[in-house]
Amino acid sequence: MTHYRWPLAMALLFTLLAGCSREPSSISLDQLRQQTHIHGLAFDRADSERLWLATHHGFYAVERDGKARRVSEETHDFMGFAPHPEEAETFFASGHPAAGGNLGVVISGDGGRSWSRLAAGVDGPVDFHQLTVSAASPNVLYGAYAGQLQVSQDGGTSWRILTKAPAGLIALAASSRDSEQLYAATQTGLLMSPDGGERWRQIHAERRPVSLVVASQGTLYAFMLDVGLLRAEEASRDWEMVKRGWGERYLMHLAVDPDNPQRLVAADDLNQLLISENGGRDWSRLE
Repeated sequence: MTHYRWPLAMALLFTLLAGCSREPSSISLDQLRQQTHIHGLAFDRADSERLWLATHHGFYAVERDGKARRVSEETHDFMGFAPHPEEAETFFASGHPAAGGNLGVVISGDGGRSWSRLAAGVDGPVDFHQLTVSAASPNVLYGAYAGQLQVSQDGGTSWRILTKAPAGLIALAASSRDSEQLYAATQTGLLMSPDGGERWRQIHAERRPVSLVVASQGTLYAFMLDVGLLRAEEASRDWEMVKRGWGERYLMHLAVDPDNPQRLVAADDLNQLLISENGGRDWSRLE
């Protein structure tokens, strides 16, 4: 009887260790959609076949096989998320820790595997639902919290209040050409500020809810409900229709492949990931 106890004990130990593995397992995108919802997304600047997803329950990578893998053991609610425009493994985020409260501004310098508090923000710890980094000057970040617009000019280490955030703010995007130029998607239209949020003006004639605005390599994208996906050059802001006919669906987040501007990925209101290979004219669901 004693002869069999050692192999049995070792088998049980290996089983327990496997169950406690620190390496996150992969799940399908459909499983991910049922478990959480997406707050932000980006292409991996080092490998655009990989996507980064900031979710309500942690930070994920979507690999070439279409599977989602949680990158770290952190299960923060990443309400605000912004990738560094030059450094592939650096991300900024805000939101809530799993235990509750506010994160302040957190940073990862290792591709999302670990996160640390960078700053509390003004009157913080803040919970920036809208967070953006200037591609024109990566040390400049903007965030919105408690109805106020805050700015950092030292890479997120220190923050000051600029002014009130636009009413009904849904999304915020720093210009890719000018660090003081901001775009805001709001419940009553699409806005632009030339001076870091001090003044705002309407930049689209339709005063409908706008669910996202993105600035990438001199091009703007916006999704306007009951209108569709729009695009304009930042220099002119002459809007063109990219795709209409979405029905009651709408896009909530969008990212542009830094290596191929015709390649876009988006998350819709059903928490589905979509991809376009022709600048947003045609879309297919990532499975």
